[in-house]
Amino acid sequence: MSTEEFDERFDADEDVTPVLDLPAARRPGLEQRRVNVDFPAWMVEKLDREAKRLGVTRQSVIKVWIAERLGHRGGTAA
Repeated sequence: MSTEEFDERFDADEDVTPVLDLPAARRPGLEQRRVNVDFPAWMVEKLDREAKRLGVTRQSVIKVWIAERLGHRGGTAA
Protein backbone atom coordinates (compact mmCIF):
# COMPACT_ATOMS: atom_id res chain seq x y z
CA MET A 1 0.00 0.00 0.00
CA SER A 2 1.34 3.42 -0.90
CA THR A 3 1.61 6.19 1.67
CA GLU A 4 -0.98 8.14 -0.30
CA GLU A 5 -3.45 5.27 -0.15
CA PHE A 6 -2.73 4.78 3.55
CA ASP A 7 -3.36 8.49 4.20
CA GLU A 8 -6.59 8.43 2.21
CA ARG A 9 -7.90 5.41 4.11
CA PHE A 10 -6.87 6.93 7.44
CA ASP A 11 -8.51 10.26 6.58
CA ALA A 12 -11.68 8.38 5.59
CA ASP A 13 -11.76 6.83 9.10
CA GLU A 14 -11.06 3.35 7.72
CA ASP A 15 -9.35 0.82 9.99
CA VAL A 16 -5.69 0.81 8.89
CA THR A 17 -4.38 -1.33 11.76
CA PRO A 18 -4.29 -4.56 9.69
CA VAL A 19 -1.53 -3.08 7.52
CA LEU A 20 0.56 -1.83 10.45
CA ASP A 21 3.44 -3.78 11.99
CA LEU A 22 2.55 -2.80 15.56
CA PRO A 23 5.23 -4.89 17.33
CA ALA A 24 7.88 -3.03 15.33
CA ALA A 25 6.35 0.41 15.96
CA ARG A 26 8.59 2.93 17.73
CA ARG A 27 7.98 6.42 19.07
CA PRO A 28 10.80 8.64 17.82
CA GLY A 29 12.72 10.30 20.60
CA LEU A 30 11.28 8.00 23.26
CA GLU A 31 13.52 4.98 22.73
CA GLN A 32 14.93 3.68 25.98
CA ARG A 33 18.65 3.98 26.76
CA ARG A 34 20.17 2.58 29.92
CA VAL A 35 22.40 4.79 32.06
CA ASN A 36 24.09 4.05 35.36
CA VAL A 37 24.11 6.68 38.08
CA ASP A 38 25.62 6.33 41.53
CA PHE A 39 23.71 8.02 44.36
CA PRO A 40 24.73 8.39 47.98
CA ALA A 41 22.89 6.05 50.36
CA TRP A 42 20.90 8.88 51.99
CA MET A 43 19.55 9.89 48.58
CA VAL A 44 18.48 6.34 47.71
CA GLU A 45 16.71 6.07 51.07
CA LYS A 46 14.80 9.31 50.45
CA LEU A 47 13.95 8.20 46.90
CA ASP A 48 12.65 4.90 48.25
CA ARG A 49 10.49 6.64 50.86
CA GLU A 50 9.01 8.94 48.22
CA ALA A 51 8.42 6.03 45.83
CA LYS A 52 6.65 4.08 48.58
CA ARG A 53 4.52 7.12 49.47
CA LEU A 54 3.48 7.50 45.83
CA GLY A 55 3.07 3.76 45.23
CA VAL A 56 5.53 3.68 42.35
CA THR A 57 9.06 2.44 41.74
CA ARG A 58 12.24 4.32 42.55
CA GLN A 59 12.99 4.43 38.83
CA SER A 60 9.64 6.10 38.15
CA VAL A 61 10.32 8.82 40.70
CA ILE A 62 13.76 9.50 39.24
CA LYS A 63 12.47 9.60 35.66
CA VAL A 64 9.56 11.92 36.46
CA TRP A 65 11.71 14.30 38.51
CA ILE A 66 14.40 14.49 35.85
CA ALA A 67 11.79 15.00 33.10
CA GLU A 68 10.24 17.83 35.15
CA ARG A 69 13.63 19.46 35.69
CA LEU A 70 14.42 19.24 31.97
CA GLY A 71 11.05 20.74 31.10
CA HIS A 72 9.75 17.70 29.21
CA ARG A 73 6.01 17.20 29.03
CA GLY A 74 4.10 14.31 27.53
CA GLY A 75 5.35 10.93 26.45
CA THR A 76 6.14 8.35 29.19
CA ALA A 77 8.28 9.66 31.91
CA ALA A 78 7.91 6.49 33.87
